[in-house]
Amino acid sequence: MASILSSPYIISIILLFVLLHSEARDPFACDPKDTATKNLPFCKVSLPIRVRVKDLIGRLTLQEKVTLLVNNAAAVPRLGIKGYEWWSEALHGVSNVGPGTKFGGPFPGATSFPQVITTAASFNASLWEEIGRVVSDEARAMYNGGTAGLTYWSPNVNIFRDPRWGRGQETPGEDPILAGTYAARYVRGLQGTDANRLKVAASCKHFTAYDLDNWNGMDRFHFNAKVSKQDIEDTFDVPFRMCVKEGNVASVMCSYNQVNGVPTCADPILLKRTVRGQWGLNGYIVSDCDSVGVFYTNQHYTSTPEEAAADAIKAGLDLDCGPFLAVHTVNALKKGLVTEGEVNGALTNTVTVQMRLGMFDGEASAQPYGNLGPKDVCTPGHKELAVEAARQGIVLLKNRGPSLPLSRRRHRTVAVIGPNSNVTVTMIGNYAGIACEYTSPLQGIARYAKTIHELGCANVACSNSNQFGSALNAARQADATVLVMGLDQSIEAETVDRVGLLLPGHQQELISKVAAASRGPTILVLMSGGPVDVTFAKNDPKIAGILWAGYPGQAGGAAIADILFGTANPGGKLPMTWYPQEYLNTLPMTDMAMRPRRTKGYPGRTYRFYNGPVVYPFGYGLSYTHFLHTLASAPNVISVPVDGHRHGRNTTTDISNKAIRVTHARCGKLSVSLHIDVKNVGSKDGSHTLLVFSAPPSGNGHWAPHKQLVAFEKVHVAAKSQQRVKINIHVCKLLSVVDRSGTRRIPMGVHNLHIGDVKHSLSVQAQALGIIKS
Repeated sequence: MASILSSPYIISIILLFVLLHSEARDPFACDPKDTATKNLPFCKVSLPIRVRVKDLIGRLTLQEKVTLLVNNAAAVPRLGIKGYEWWSEALHGVSNVGPGTKFGGPFPGATSFPQVITTAASFNASLWEEIGRVVSDEARAMYNGGTAGLTYWSPNVNIFRDPRWGRGQETPGEDPILAGTYAARYVRGLQGTDANRLKVAASCKHFTAYDLDNWNGMDRFHFNAKVSKQDIEDTFDVPFRMCVKEGNVASVMCSYNQVNGVPTCADPILLKRTVRGQWGLNGYIVSDCDSVGVFYTNQHYTSTPEEAAADAIKAGLDLDCGPFLAVHTVNALKKGLVTEGEVNGALTNTVTVQMRLGMFDGEASAQPYGNLGPKDVCTPGHKELAVEAARQGIVLLKNRGPSLPLSRRRHRTVAVIGPNSNVTVTMIGNYAGIACEYTSPLQGIARYAKTIHELGCANVACSNSNQFGSALNAARQADATVLVMGLDQSIEAETVDRVGLLLPGHQQELISKVAAASRGPTILVLMSGGPVDVTFAKNDPKIAGILWAGYPGQAGGAAIADILFGTANPGGKLPMTWYPQEYLNTLPMTDMAMRPRRTKGYPGRTYRFYNGPVVYPFGYGLSYTHFLHTLASAPNVISVPVDGHRHGRNTTTDISNKAIRVTHARCGKLSVSLHIDVKNVGSKDGSHTLLVFSAPPSGNGHWAPHKQLVAFEKVHVAAKSQQRVKINIHVCKLLSVVDRSGTRRIPMGVHNLHIGDVKHSLSVQAQALGIIKS
């Protein structure tokens, strides 16, 4: 018996059992075994959280308070409170970016889902929430095992304003409603839906007008984003407002840049008045890392470090990612620049979140998620969701013939070519952790066919043509050729904005030569976060198909192969416009204006305001089947109740053919209901993305976009069958536009709703009510 137990195999089994069934981590605070603290009011779960928080803060010394204002918050041993690292990331899976999370031991990796830009292309809100739920399961499991925190500085919901932005890959794309819906649903998945308790605490970042990292000598640490009130209200703030008001997020992160001359982390109008006051944030505001130091050291916004610390706290900042507040707040207090009451206010917000997370409830194992452990990370179900998310996010851009899907019978040998053809880490993009496992494109395709593999280029920079010959030979031998090209983090990343939209180096030359030499159909698969000008491939008859895979996550290769061979039917739509290279000619990244200035040759940004040539438009994506839309029912007229006389004028006549303030309308749940029949007239089952756009009445001058997304829905329709979809459009929120002064208004008149090829005219009219005083 002794010899059996001493064998390495049995020992490893015993160790694994111990890891899987070991007790949860020691309590963060309020350890029931600590007689000195367990009976203190802040440890009593039966008391309201606000009472517990007030009790705890009242017991802290000033020095202890200051050490809790930073991400690596110090321990308070006399009160039984451990140190805590606030900085963890979970953009599309638990990440090892940030010191709060460590992989190893029983947690060697975590499920790495597709990069956000790819997942956003699914236009599937329930998928986003489910991914959030899985990520928070794994995060809680790692916290219970002592290797992660419970505060995650994700998601990034900045607008993908400029196609060159290196961090555009982290975002849900260029549309405010798409980004805001993603924010609300992913946050719900992460945090759970209990208003008083949090599974983990999410943070929507980077507030606001942050979308430049390093372009043409200007970096994010020195950039002053000059933004109109119109664009702030109409575009940049929309996802954050939805994240707070609809997602009930526990945190908002302010950004490095200034907005109209004021650092965002020192701006009380942005933080105290807007995020906490108008939107009602129930949580804490955190700085991007070293932002307070940046606005003192780099931007020279204040004369002394004490003034910088005071400005941040007084503006509404609760937590500093970085050491600045811990170093300079005491002296700021001594100089009378900030009060201890203001410090207490910041701590109230952070400690309340920790209480809502259960960190002061004693034994973690007794909490609702205390049973999660290593067995709940990288489960078969989680890995399958990663595959499915990638399948749903891949976009079919071209299918000549059609040539796709490939046939296992006719295409038995496939040449797999390109610098991204056998990548692994590239597929997970940035802000990723260590994946459970990888399936590269080459490995995925090898499940369907015999492969001949050649890189063609050593890497995505593709600086020479030395390896072209063997790639051309492979294409000549195979029944089909798949080129896996595009970008990676060396081309687009945090701190790295792109200089142009073309494929790097000699990639275009390789693609064209391989396509000309290929014996069978040539399919181009692109990995990238941002759009790429592939006009040459779109127009080349030798290139039969184009797929955009974004950065498709740990199982990206499996998903790409499933789409190529028709096991899955593509249903993704582009979450951003793909522009031609010429679009950039008169467009500095530093110009924040969304609307065009035609007299100056400024083209405007995103599909909502740009009206020029594109490679592929926002919302574009093909399928292996064909869907038809029919509007089963929709109102022709909607009346907006409006408060009566203002300033002695009759509102009804005053607003005729104009636009009324949203604040003057009685919005409530005023909405337009559409019933749309979606029929699959093809021979393959498929999921269809239903996009509903609204074009506001003409005559609104500089107020209105050409059109704007007002609703979307993912619907699965079997071949030769039909599904009815109900869409509700909130009138005040979605049919409104913003005037030059930043006031949101509802234009009176005919709004044209576009659903695919269907156009429906909706007359919006005012209905005057009662008399009120201005």
